[in-house]
Amino acid sequence: MKFMLFYPIILAIIGRFLLPYIAKNSGFNIEQYADIIVVVLTLMTPIIFGALIGFSILDDRDDKILTSIKVTPLTIHQFLSFRLIMGLILSWVACAFVMWFSDIWSFSAGAIIAISLLASLASPMSGLLINALAKNKIEGFAIMKGTGAIIIFPIIALFFIDKKELLFSFAPGFWPAKAISSIIRGSDVLLLSYNQYYFIGLIYVLALNLIIYKIFLERAKI
Repeated sequence: MKFMLFYPIILAIIGRFLLPYIAKNSGFNIEQYADIIVVVLTLMTPIIFGALIGFSILDDRDDKILTSIKVTPLTIHQFLSFRLIMGLILSWVACAFVMWFSDIWSFSAGAIIAISLLASLASPMSGLLINALAKNKIEGFAIMKGTGAIIIFPIIALFFIDKKELLFSFAPGFWPAKAISSIIRGSDVLLLSYNQYYFIGLIYVLALNLIIYKIFLERAKI
């Protein structure tokens, strides 16, 4: 966990120092691809914390802690909620730090807080999905690699500004990615406005979290 917590710092440093250095020495135009860069740096963070949540719960399952909880005053929902909420908060703070410190684009404080929250909702969902599909840590690692690959769909969606972009809207990261792009490119350029991307995405990702939570409880037989 300590090792993985360094990842957001590394991502922020890459955005703040390494990319400008490369741009200065190669003629690469950061502003032209600012939305893609910010989206990649931001969406990688919830994946990291989703893995932390997922393997933490897998550890609990291996140690039969989730079974033991049933005979304590603490309900399984309260126990899992603590893990999920802590992971969400850490991811939220890390996303906000990456967006702010990388300084690829001048976002307002409100936009950073709001978009970071939307992006971070993918972390508990990712952790639950790993546990819904995996029976042990080996399977969990393979599923983690597979779910991490979903980040490619929001990135591809950035190259579309018409109805074709909705083909990629199944990916949770699509909505914060497009919200970021709408700020950088301007809402009038894209299919929807910032508010539409944000609030549709918020409802959609919250619903996905609830659905996957129920699937996890059924699969884990809790």
